[in-house]
Amino acid sequence: MKARDYTFRYGCSVEATLDVIGGRWKGVILFHLLDGTKRFNELQRLVRGCTQRMLTLQLRELERDGVVNRTVYPQVPPKVEYSLTEFGHSLEPILLLMREWGDRYIHLLTQDRVSSENTPTSDRDDPKNSSKDVRTLATTNQ
Repeated sequence: MKARDYTFRYGCSVEATLDVIGGRWKGVILFHLLDGTKRFNELQRLVRGCTQRMLTLQLRELERDGVVNRTVYPQVPPKVEYSLTEFGHSLEPILLLMREWGDRYIHLLTQDRVSSENTPTSDRDDPKNSSKDVRTLATTNQ
């Protein structure tokens, strides 16, 4: 019986990718850094809903993974800037595709809500006339 090779911690390449860009905020942070270098407070304003602590943790992880550069300027008050590394810029096509997919998904959700609002209440309550779920809309609108 052949021994298994456990030198890699990932089961597949998608798992490795998600380890770097997965989570609620990493993709959003990376997307905003595509536009160029940002200071911490600027990122905090752009990444609405993310706490200061969480933003700090996510930026540290992205820096550890070699995707984000952190530059500290020796001045008072301290100035810290974040930018994508060359390796981080290699994620641009993925991030842009995620934005495109998200735009289509939001459109489908909006379309579903509008069609649901235009359905008379008595028809909405009838199980035979329940609104299509997003997966059905996605396949019919391709």
